[in-house]
Amino acid sequence: MRVVPDTNILISGTLWDGSVAQKVLYHFVETDVEIFSTGAILAEMERVLLTEFEYSKEKIDYIIGKVSLFLKLIEPKRKIVVVKDDPDDDKVIECAAEIAADYILSYDNHLLKLKEFEGIKIVKPEVFLHALRQKK
Repeated sequence: MRVVPDTNILISGTLWDGSVAQKVLYHFVETDVEIFSTGAILAEMERVLLTEFEYSKEKIDYIIGKVSLFLKLIEPKRKIVVVKDDPDDDKVIECAAEIAADYILSYDNHLLKLKEFEGIKIVKPEVFLHALRQKK
C-alpha cells in the first residue's frame, strides 16, 4: 500500500503522542506501508513549525530528520491544478498521483472535499483506522 500524509498529518503524528495520526503512522511503519512525501510538503511542515509553533531551527531540523526516516521522498513531474480553494494543497495531490497512491491522509477540508482523485482515496486518519479495524 502507498500513502501520502499531508502536512497536518505529519505534524499531528509527530507532535501529539497518542493522536490518531500518530497511531496510523506507527501502523504504516510497522507494516511496511510505503509513505511518500516531497520536498515541498516538508518545506511547508518546516514553515508551519516555525511560524505557528515558534520552534527553534534546531528543533525543526530534529523533527524533520525523524520524519524523513520513514518517508520516501519523491519529486512529482506532473503539475496538477485541482484544489481551487487552496492551490497550495495541489502539492499533496501531485505527490499522490506521481506514485499512484492508494490514500491521501488529511485533516484539510479542501482536500477532504475532493474525496478522491484518480482513484486515490482522500480520508481522515480516523476513517482509515476504522476501515483497517473492519478488515481484521
